[in-house]
Amino acid sequence: MPATVPPPLEELAKYPTMTRWFRPGLLAKLLWRVVVSELFGQYADRRLIVAALDTVSDDELIERAQQFAPGSGNEDCTLNPDPEGAVWIDYVADLGDGFDATYAIASLLAQETLTIAGHVTRRGQILMMGGDEVYPNASPETYQRQLRDPYDWAFPDPYPSSSKGPPVYAIPGNHDWYDGLVLFLALFSRKENLHLGGWRSHQRRSYFALRLTEQWWVWAVDAQLEDDVDQPQRDYFSAIARGMPAGTNIILCGPEPGWLYTLKQGNKSLAVIDYVGWIALNKHKGFKIPLVLSGDTHHYSRYIGDDGVTQFITSGGGGAFLHSTHQLRPTVDLDREKEGFSWLGGRVKKLSLGLDPNPATAASPREARYPTRDESLSMLTGNVKFVAYNPGFAILLGCFYWLLGLAVVHFRWDGICAAAVALFLGFWFYTKRQEGGGVKVVALSAANAVVHAVAVIVLASFFDRANAKYLHLLNWPRLSFLLFAAEMIVVGGLVAGALFGIYLYISSRWWNLNHNDAFSAMRLDSHRNFLRMRIKGDEVTIYPIGLDRVPRRDAWRINSQRAGSPAPVYVPTSPLAPHLIEGPITVHSPLG
Repeated sequence: MPATVPPPLEELAKYPTMTRWFRPGLLAKLLWRVVVSELFGQYADRRLIVAALDTVSDDELIERAQQFAPGSGNEDCTLNPDPEGAVWIDYVADLGDGFDATYAIASLLAQETLTIAGHVTRRGQILMMGGDEVYPNASPETYQRQLRDPYDWAFPDPYPSSSKGPPVYAIPGNHDWYDGLVLFLALFSRKENLHLGGWRSHQRRSYFALRLTEQWWVWAVDAQLEDDVDQPQRDYFSAIARGMPAGTNIILCGPEPGWLYTLKQGNKSLAVIDYVGWIALNKHKGFKIPLVLSGDTHHYSRYIGDDGVTQFITSGGGGAFLHSTHQLRPTVDLDREKEGFSWLGGRVKKLSLGLDPNPATAASPREARYPTRDESLSMLTGNVKFVAYNPGFAILLGCFYWLLGLAVVHFRWDGICAAAVALFLGFWFYTKRQEGGGVKVVALSAANAVVHAVAVIVLASFFDRANAKYLHLLNWPRLSFLLFAAEMIVVGGLVAGALFGIYLYISSRWWNLNHNDAFSAMRLDSHRNFLRMRIKGDEVTIYPIGLDRVPRRDAWRINSQRAGSPAPVYVPTSPLAPHLIEGPITVHSPLG
């Protein structure tokens, strides 16, 4: 069936829901992909291959970057200023998960105009995707069903045989890299345009630069899985910088919000975008970087630098499960060069969480985070239902309880010691992998190990004695073994799953750890968001658009008003209710 032909509603019901991240089979598959990617990724970096095949002059690279700008002569895909002289750009990241959330945001992006809080905004003349275009990993099926189909149906192609249409540019995230970037490049970097609904791909590499107006350019970085900028990418941005006019403003897009990850030991994501920023500044042409964008974290937040100008915005609400905001700090210290955290040689030393410049009431300005801190904490309590959300993982934990219980029953003190050590090592490795090392990680892992060890000992001792005393199974060793296994796996799984959910709640609520797993366990698809930007003269006006609720699968219906027009194929039974998260935010070109 062609992607432009929508299935009937009964077939739509089979499209993916939010990814079950704690499903044992998926965990094993992702672990394998991570291991393979880390072992061989740096030896088979397809960025190098693509750059080697794209042997064009620096002048050609500059020409590509300017092909949509006013005056470029490209009649099909020019950034034509609106009647007020402004151009419009859309930015969305972390999409391609459950159909409903992805399609809802795509439907909003596709509308020619969108009125938000009295502001009439226009569909972006370029759509930028900020990474992780599909979840949980790259495959032909996920790209088709979780990216291409939703966007095809949200913005049906009005010119299927033409290159005419707003361009779409994308950078890859870690999930796009899990197949070595094969499918991402096949879709977005093909010589012929990818038709993503009414949008058109034009990029040749997994990173890009684009001239938006005379005064504004965008640079978008691909950091691979190793937080690394390859040499051809350095050469590319260096060539772009040489061809840009002096005094240009750069919107810098990275695959990760490194400013949010400065407490993670060894994290290099801030250094990556800082390095690319230096490529521009080292040309000594008066370039400025007043706006830094990223996805990867699935919420909206905005920090402002102590220079009073530079804005650091995270907007990863294109479709993936919601991330928390309660852990966001009021300030972030970037003056830590010895630890690898700094911004452009100290041009910004401290970030502060932004406040809504246009609050509902002057006495109560809202912090620039979505969802709010209170909403995030309220949603976190959902981890008490961890077993209901993740029954397969609870059974897996029950299997470990059973094996450890066998050791406790048959070897007593040696088994107890072995169970405690195994649990500590397991929790320490898991937490260290997620959060890095440190005393806090060791202490929390030890506490978690003690709690689970006590649960194993109590359950194993109880079932062993009860089976022998009340069921008289001493003469039936095989039956006794099977019954003990069933009891430990089922009851132990329920206990272990409940304890694990409580652990996620406690560690996220009070220890500032495991925020990702605490929210991925719940698979929340609320609080979607994307950025709409209006660029005119020396300023960018940012409209952060939020969507509190996404329609359920049974709340979509065929759009009977289409009649062959490029209107969305499916519409909700109750209209979507987008709103302005804050602002709008105005970013000015800094002086000097």
